[in-house]
Amino acid sequence: MKRVWIETYGCQMNVVDSETVMAILCGTGGFERASDVRDADVVLLNTCSIRDNAEERVWHRLDELGALKKRRQGTVLGILGCMAERLREQILTERPAVDLVVGPDGYRSLPELLAQGGGVNTELSKEETYAEISPVRLDERGVSAFVSIMRGCNNFCSYCVVPYTRGRERSRDPQTILREVGELFAAGYREVTLLGQNVNSYTFEQVDFPELLRRVAAVSPLLRVRFATSHPKDLTDRLLEVMAATPNICRAIHLPAQSGSTRMLELMNRKYTREWYLDRIAAIRRVMPDCAISTDVIAGFCGETAEDHAATLSLMREVGYEFAYMFKYSERPDTVAARTMADDVAEAVKTARLAEIIGLQNELSLASNRRDVGREFEILVEGVSKRSSERVFGRTSQNKVVVVGRFGADGAEHRAGDYLRVRVTGCSSATLQGEVI
Repeated sequence: MKRVWIETYGCQMNVVDSETVMAILCGTGGFERASDVRDADVVLLNTCSIRDNAEERVWHRLDELGALKKRRQGTVLGILGCMAERLREQILTERPAVDLVVGPDGYRSLPELLAQGGGVNTELSKEETYAEISPVRLDERGVSAFVSIMRGCNNFCSYCVVPYTRGRERSRDPQTILREVGELFAAGYREVTLLGQNVNSYTFEQVDFPELLRRVAAVSPLLRVRFATSHPKDLTDRLLEVMAATPNICRAIHLPAQSGSTRMLELMNRKYTREWYLDRIAAIRRVMPDCAISTDVIAGFCGETAEDHAATLSLMREVGYEFAYMFKYSERPDTVAARTMADDVAEAVKTARLAEIIGLQNELSLASNRRDVGREFEILVEGVSKRSSERVFGRTSQNKVVVVGRFGADGAEHRAGDYLRVRVTGCSSATLQGEVI
């Protein structure tokens, strides 16, 4: 039996895609999972195009794997995902070691293409959701899993390449989602994260996202439910009410702002204003005062002035985010911004603004964590701490990591999948320290 090795680059959606690919190949494809890239007959890179540095990592990795392929004759090297969709011709021209180029909607063709020794399939689909495929979970801890509920995006933010590499939005049949979640719970998983480019716009026949979320949470009160990502323009009061009424839906919302300037939001085609965004924050605080809020921020988008940057900093202070993903603007070819706007903020200015954003977020994260010292939380243990084999870590409902002792007062070991009641005793800007009570 041939062995396949897959490496995942980019977002959580790509993790699910890699697990779907593994299910296809280890099912009808007749492959098994390789334990090391050096022993694999097929090496696949599942790629991301959302930022330039994500693509650069893949180009460098292809050079390394090209050398590996020369030493191991017969190895098939493939590129999957967004880079395959966006850069098919460049990959085939500049990296002759690549045998296989398959976009996000072509994974079912992999067994046939591999039987031929390689090939290309970058056709986008208006229907493909891989709904009936049960992914092969690649995280061996067996506690938390990602579940894709939809594919594609209709928002066309001016900086974003996703609608061009993943196609238009389509939602998955809720019955297949519930089946997958039920299988995960039966297998011992205690947390699922529902994924989509914009989960708020999920709809299948009469089921919208709040109703889907309610049904998933009803699988078991012992199952934690998270979701990502929410688009501010679609975050409804009804969704917040469902969350507030359902204890096992986690109290954490990722709500990308991207900028605190209404002028920049318009240029980004985000379809909301600063005032609308802050209204949604106020609604979250009103309905769920204990809810953590995280965000995405872009520094140095086209035409951003010092005043626009200051507006972003002031938004961050006003909201008081627990966490943020923060990036310099990276122009992506073929997007609206690349076609119609000048990338006119100097690189040094982008770097300085990003440093200021990161510095402020570190302050906000530390302040948030300090407020938790002395408080009690329930955590779901995920595994042994990387820094000490005598400690384990888990997450609160608010998605904060808490590190506690590995053994209880009675000597019993705390294991992955256990729920523990803990009191926070200390913190850094990234982590809480706690004791089991």
